[in-house]
Amino acid sequence: MKIETKKEVLLNAIQKLQNIIGPKTTLPILANILLETQHNNLRLTATDLDIGISCVIPVNIHEPGAATIPAKRLNDIIRELPDNNVSIYTKKNNSVIIETDKCQFKIVGLSCEEFPKLPEFKDKEAIQLDQSDFKEIIQLVAFAVSVDESRYILNGILFKIEKNTLTLVATDGKRLAVAERKLKQNTDKEVAIIVPIKTIHELNRNLKEGELSLLLSANQALFDLGGLIIVSRLIEGEFPDYKQVIPPVSENAIGIGREQFLLAARRAALLSTPDYQAAKMEVFKNKLVISKSTPDIGESREELSVEYQGGEIVVGFNPVYLIDVLKNLREEKISFEVTDSEKPGVIRLSGYTYIVLPMRLG
Repeated sequence: MKIETKKEVLLNAIQKLQNIIGPKTTLPILANILLETQHNNLRLTATDLDIGISCVIPVNIHEPGAATIPAKRLNDIIRELPDNNVSIYTKKNNSVIIETDKCQFKIVGLSCEEFPKLPEFKDKEAIQLDQSDFKEIIQLVAFAVSVDESRYILNGILFKIEKNTLTLVATDGKRLAVAERKLKQNTDKEVAIIVPIKTIHELNRNLKEGELSLLLSANQALFDLGGLIIVSRLIEGEFPDYKQVIPPVSENAIGIGREQFLLAARRAALLSTPDYQAAKMEVFKNKLVISKSTPDIGESREELSVEYQGGEIVVGFNPVYLIDVLKNLREEKISFEVTDSEKPGVIRLSGYTYIVLPMRLG
């Protein structure tokens, strides 16, 4: 193999791939990036066996071929090279030369035969999604994914497709986020898959403008972003029946400015500790009082003007669980449903529902 390309184009591609390569890999080859020539392009691929990322960049090909190079070393070298064209070519015994006009590195790679092949999705029907739309609904649910590895079913987002509607659902047992969008195309496909949060983070990092194609096999999903492909194993198992926990619409709703509510929740969270997380919310006619009291730390109290005509309620919530949703919404004003101290709080918008469980006040 012998290719030549621009430094910034190559560096940009490497940086899209190297996020999935951990500092300690189970197999030495998984620490490497595979470089393969294809027509007038170079395809770069990385995988940790659970997720694989592949992207294509334009290059001048002098000799077709392939090589694998340690990802971190490759990134560090290309980043420090001067801003001109870079040549990469292979020698005997898997060694690779990286050079510019006046600078040369020789790196020892591994055999391309050892590199795991990404699965193929031949003859699979593609589901088309708008990238910016998809990014928006991912951000509305991703923060609610559980980080408790003992509940592995909840370590990802449920993707549900039925009746031309895509629904994304995430929960950690203390809150639940559900977002829906209509698909542009008609599809009879009924799908329920759980995509791991690591894959979701890679999607969120790489989604831009344009179309996205989603292809599915029995236990894997492929996301084609055009020039960049992400292939992921799916979490096997059955996601909990989330519809059971969505309460009916309550008339006890607080009308409040989203930004105002967000800033107040952030201020209440300043005094949170792992042992004292709950902030107290006292709801009166057209007034909300948010207070926080943490032993040996201090206290805070803040009054907010709201629209509310129901009875007085005192309830505790983890302010972080409010911050997470409020910072991702775009609406200027929201409705926050609260019924009593033991019932969940609910934010409902068009195509979106967020439910958060209350906390016991000490």
